[in-house]
Amino acid sequence: MKRTSAGVLAVLALLGAGAGFGFNHLLTVTGRATFTPSGFLPVLLLLIAATVFLLAWPVRRSVREGTRIDPFRALRAASLARASSLLGAIMAGFGAGLLVFLLSRPVPAPVGSVVAMVALVVGALVLVGVALIAEQFCTLPKDPDDRQPDAPSQ
Repeated sequence: MKRTSAGVLAVLALLGAGAGFGFNHLLTVTGRATFTPSGFLPVLLLLIAATVFLLAWPVRRSVREGTRIDPFRALRAASLARASSLLGAIMAGFGAGLLVFLLSRPVPAPVGSVVAMVALVVGALVLVGVALIAEQFCTLPKDPDDRQPDAPSQ
């Protein structure tokens, strides 16, 4: 499994920012109130980050101690970490798009809305960072009995 690249995360963040900006613009054009994320959303992102870290930590510990671990357990933890980093990038971009739209309006934004959007962006960035660290934790060393693809078979 290849590691998550910064380019993919950046593209997803930009797409999320465009979606957030466009969503608030669409709401404003149709005469509705702008979208403000719930205060529970950043908390939820931090809980996901803690879960990802706690699932990846035993894999790291077993690799450091040299004990054998089920590779599928490491793969599941790495897959969750990758999905979490992608989700975090999308949510950070979406929150940033909402925030840019709100701050670009001629009418001053309510402080509660700005705080909620900043909290969303910060929570999403924490999720991305923790997920990338957890993905690093789930890197298993090569088994000594694995054959190299270019090695001659006997």
